[in-house]
Amino acid sequence: MTLLIWLGFLISLALMIIIARKNIWIGFIIGAIVLGIFNLSFREILAQIQNTLTDPSILLLAFAVGLIPLIGGALEVSGLMDDLVNNLKMKRKSFLMFGPAFLGMLPMPGGALLSAPLVLRAGTDISDDKYTAINVWFRHTLILIYPLGALLVTTKMANLSLYVAMLYIIPGFILMIILGYIFLLREIHGNLKTSDNIIRRKIFIPVSIILSAPIIHLILMSLFKNIIQEIPLSVGVLTSLILAFSFGKLNLKRIKSISAKMKPWKFFLIIIGMFLFLNIFQASNISKVISDIVFCKSFLVVGVAAFLGFVTGRVQMPFAILLPIYYSSFSVNSMTYLVFAISLFSIYMGYVISPIHPCVSVSIEFFGSNLKDFFKRTILPVAISLFVALILSIFCV
Repeated sequence: MTLLIWLGFLISLALMIIIARKNIWIGFIIGAIVLGIFNLSFREILAQIQNTLTDPSILLLAFAVGLIPLIGGALEVSGLMDDLVNNLKMKRKSFLMFGPAFLGMLPMPGGALLSAPLVLRAGTDISDDKYTAINVWFRHTLILIYPLGALLVTTKMANLSLYVAMLYIIPGFILMIILGYIFLLREIHGNLKTSDNIIRRKIFIPVSIILSAPIIHLILMSLFKNIIQEIPLSVGVLTSLILAFSFGKLNLKRIKSISAKMKPWKFFLIIIGMFLFLNIFQASNISKVISDIVFCKSFLVVGVAAFLGFVTGRVQMPFAILLPIYYSSFSVNSMTYLVFAISLFSIYMGYVISPIHPCVSVSIEFFGSNLKDFFKRTILPVAISLFVALILSIFCV
């Protein structure tokens, strides 16, 4: 039975990755169905499909993510994106590093679509797959140590101090910056093409439009804690889109041509397919099967952690799976700060390159790249990161 579960899981992942090279959302759906065939009854598969297609939070998230590329399209068509880039005095390396990282500090699902049009302005001499990798990698550098992100929930689960844990995870953040520079930015040279006279208003307006969505999202979530979180997200994204049309002086009739160019329905369907896979994964026995293969602490806190991050495209959920496995496997009732940092960083490395991670999927779709080329760009820095984590876990845990 266990062998059958593993076989179905690996076949579903392989199909998903292969098909996603041509069509990401179809890859997710076929991968999810195959996973279900090996693990669930026909009725249970139908139930998960129904749950996915009728879940208001998933539908609202898909709606919001579908709107995000329209914001970029409106900024592009109106010339506001040109205004922003033309008035920035920066080296291209700095722009590609800090642009996505800055927007990543205000996390929102599918938010890589906000930084993608900005990143694209660095020049035409950068390949689609490198653009994709840069957008995903650097968007997730600062958020690794951001105290109101994944750290907030995971430290609460482990009953650890948030800010002490943040100090332990800072070396991982530094390693991400160094590896990102070496593998993604080192060969990029020159400055952004800018105007001689800097007009600050032309920087402020597009930046304000881009940031309005996550800011409104966070404010409304803080004010209305008992409503579906995707409602504030949808309001924020819709507001940002309205502002883009308003300040860009675009007629609402332009929405048709912008939609034809940006294809928002693809991003909507990616989210639906992604959550169908995730829901079937959670309904299966895969988590239990994974826990049965743990044979040493380093393997669990690095190998299994990264694997869970990769197959779920999440951070909090893999940590919630990992924590009880760690407690029961090693007969402890607490986790040290070093073990926590290594576990979270390893999960994060798997998460950063996971095709189930919305930022990865939507970036690949936006830049016209594919999973194979994305992996070629990111697998080595991720492997080095996990090797460093493994050595640290062997000698220090």
